[in-house]
Amino acid sequence: MSSPARFDRGHTDDLIAFLAGAPSPYHAVASAAERLEKAGFRQVAETAAWDGTHGGKYVLRGGAIIAWYVPEGAEPSTPFRIVGAHTDSPNLRVKPTPDTGSQGWRQIAVEIYGGTLLNTWLDRDLGLSGRLTLRGGAHRLVSVDRPLLRVPQLAVHLDRSVNADGLKLDKQRHMTPVWGLGDVDEGDLIRFVADEAGVDADDVTGWDLMVHSVEAPAYLGRDRELLAGPRMDNLLSVHAGTAALAAVAGNERLPYIPVLAAFDHEENGSQSDTGAEGPLLGNVLERSVFARGGGYEDKARAFAGTVCLSSDTGHAVHPNYAERHEPGHHPMPNGGPILKVNVNQRYATDGSGRAVFADACERADVPWQSFVSNNSMPCGTTIGPITAARHGIATVDIGVAILSMHSARELCGADDPFLLANVLAAFLEG
Repeated sequence: MSSPARFDRGHTDDLIAFLAGAPSPYHAVASAAERLEKAGFRQVAETAAWDGTHGGKYVLRGGAIIAWYVPEGAEPSTPFRIVGAHTDSPNLRVKPTPDTGSQGWRQIAVEIYGGTLLNTWLDRDLGLSGRLTLRGGAHRLVSVDRPLLRVPQLAVHLDRSVNADGLKLDKQRHMTPVWGLGDVDEGDLIRFVADEAGVDADDVTGWDLMVHSVEAPAYLGRDRELLAGPRMDNLLSVHAGTAALAAVAGNERLPYIPVLAAFDHEENGSQSDTGAEGPLLGNVLERSVFARGGGYEDKARAFAGTVCLSSDTGHAVHPNYAERHEPGHHPMPNGGPILKVNVNQRYATDGSGRAVFADACERADVPWQSFVSNNSMPCGTTIGPITAARHGIATVDIGVAILSMHSARELCGADDPFLLANVLAAFLEG
């Protein structure tokens, strides 16, 4: 029997607010934590001793958050149901010595993060966000959400062949944003950002800063059936997973322990202490077992019965490039979540995983689609295979079909975010 739908278009409205308020992974996890706190979750420190009491808890580290709900009566060997996602998106990130310039222009030195579509950052009003590290190790989030920077494209009059031969961008020479006129002033950017954050620049000893488009997310189309916005890959899944976990928390009859695992650094390989290839998830799950009085045998039993849905965006069929897609698999916006399959394990889905996903969609009364790459095109990957291999956990790759993946501004169906959230909630309920 189908579960009643929990989420509707109001969920998409909230996603718009989430995207606008999460210009960096650090803001994304802070916003997710705030939503979980309202649902009764509490933060636990990794350096503190953990207890085995029931209820919702979460660990926050950098741009990653792991949250879980222990229902009353859960055994040490109770398996987990995990929604996996990632908080980072391809963008431009500030270099250690940021102040630079040329020909009387003041500029900011940036490094390319992930596989971004470079041209989508041109001639776009950009803000600045991230975190500052202060003396003593404290962090301060900062977001300058107004037009501050711009990467100007060369005028067509000075590049007459651009429309015939295509735009060619050098990552080092052509992607440096401008933010004013005058001589280079070393230390100016950090003084400016410190002032925006309300701290003394002399107290800033480190920073993790990046640019973001200041254009707000918005419904699009004649009937507003589409949603355009930044960082959907993959904050759309982080938001849906957070909402789903908050919705099932409080159900003391859950047969599993529901978990949200939102990692950083997926876009550059997941190899960090906050990435999916790091030990964070395994440590949290193991400590949860031990805090409830379990040992190695209980952990092994719990992991053996655990399933993870790795939720990340996938490719909707592109109307102008349909030949790039697999002919028999054309996912459409508002067609429901997609099941992502690749037999070479770029995605972790197998037949058993398909059955788990199909069951969750059926109970949520949500349609779903399949995605597989064209054999002539290389296939991307996700945290799914990493999670499966590192922890020995059955993993299924799913997501929402979008256009313009890795652009500064992406496009999805306006119904798909809440359809995904309903499926994730049904999955976490088991």
